[in-house]
Amino acid sequence: MANHIKNQEEILRKLNIYQLNDMQEEAITAIDKNVNTILLSPTGTGKTLAFVLPLLKLLDPEVAEVQALILVPSRELAIQIEQVIRSMGSGYKVNAVYGGRPMSKDKIELKHVPAILIGTPGRVSDHFSNERFSKDFIKTLILDEFDKSLEVGFEYEMRGIINQLPTINKRILTSATEGVEIPDFVRLDTPITINYLGMSTSKLTVKTVISPAKNKLNTLLHLLNHIGNQQGIVFCNLKDSIQSVSAFLDSKNISHGCFNGGMEQKDRERSLIKFRNGTNQLLIATDLAARGIDVPEMKYIIHYELPREKEEFVHRNGRTARVSAKGTAYILKWKDELLPSFIKNFSGEDISKQAVRKPVFWDTLFVSGGRKDKISKGDIAGLFIKQGKLTKDQLGMIELKQDCAFVAIPATLASELVEKLNNTRLKKKKVRVTKI
Repeated sequence: MANHIKNQEEILRKLNIYQLNDMQEEAITAIDKNVNTILLSPTGTGKTLAFVLPLLKLLDPEVAEVQALILVPSRELAIQIEQVIRSMGSGYKVNAVYGGRPMSKDKIELKHVPAILIGTPGRVSDHFSNERFSKDFIKTLILDEFDKSLEVGFEYEMRGIINQLPTINKRILTSATEGVEIPDFVRLDTPITINYLGMSTSKLTVKTVISPAKNKLNTLLHLLNHIGNQQGIVFCNLKDSIQSVSAFLDSKNISHGCFNGGMEQKDRERSLIKFRNGTNQLLIATDLAARGIDVPEMKYIIHYELPREKEEFVHRNGRTARVSAKGTAYILKWKDELLPSFIKNFSGEDISKQAVRKPVFWDTLFVSGGRKDKISKGDIAGLFIKQGKLTKDQLGMIELKQDCAFVAIPATLASELVEKLNNTRLKKKKVRVTKI
């Protein structure tokens, strides 16, 4: 049996975290002591850790069934929570299931039943109706970003799932938005609420940039050149807008990734990987990227198209100025466009001063071997340093998946490394190495 770690200090050491923040400390105590807890805290404050640490104490290593269910509104959030729990090395099996991923993969993974199951409502509902595991041992229910997962579109599935869980004895609901009505079927009797939403001293600056023309593409280009080489997200409302912004940036040789609900899951994941590892400093995205995705701290975001609702404005802005860092939200508006009433306290920005955009340093290589081949990050680093002749400084971020890996390397060496390393052996497995 796996060695189950319940020691908080040991887990935090593995995550290189030396101190929990006030919200996490208070939330952990509340979850330990109470049956039902609502946790409200801004994006990026570490809510996942705040509910997973007390969850691990509730699991019984002797029970080989699903004991905790975490319901989330998006695939990206499911993947992110799964990665956080795996990196804790608790010894408990965790799996994420979500739409857009082959059902055959789910079935294989669920044969060895996880203690913690994370999933989107549609996919979890499917597994429930096909009785792929027992529901009798699920004692903890977590609704992460419940403001989204309890929306009308999900309500039917959420009601169906929760009604099939008679043995729940602890509920944890989290959100970065307050004032959301919780339906009766959640059975959230007398919850304790931990609310840190009003307490964050945000260091966010909101600035408007005026476009003389209704087509804002040239103004966007001037703004990006004014900001220079820094990571940021450009938010659009529509997939079509993303396509036109992307085509325009391509024509100006500005490297970027795209992210929206119409993309294949694989492409969305690769877009985030290239953004995380610095291959792309820009992500052109819909509001899907405003919450629940694992991306680095950013200096800025741009509202290329104005958000329709205050919640989306808040969530988009929550991607920058997180925890204690400073950040800027730029509102790109046509000179005759009216700002929604919820946008207040902004100043204009003069973008006449242009920085020089340097070519991006990193590129990303795909390696066709992963965890299931018993390959570790150390094995991959060894391959690139020994056979690829890279120095440690030239090796960027390595992201290891179940069946593959992605490695950031200097863009100038990409072709040479593919030639050297493609079809080489890694842990007895012949691996393909290609550029993505």
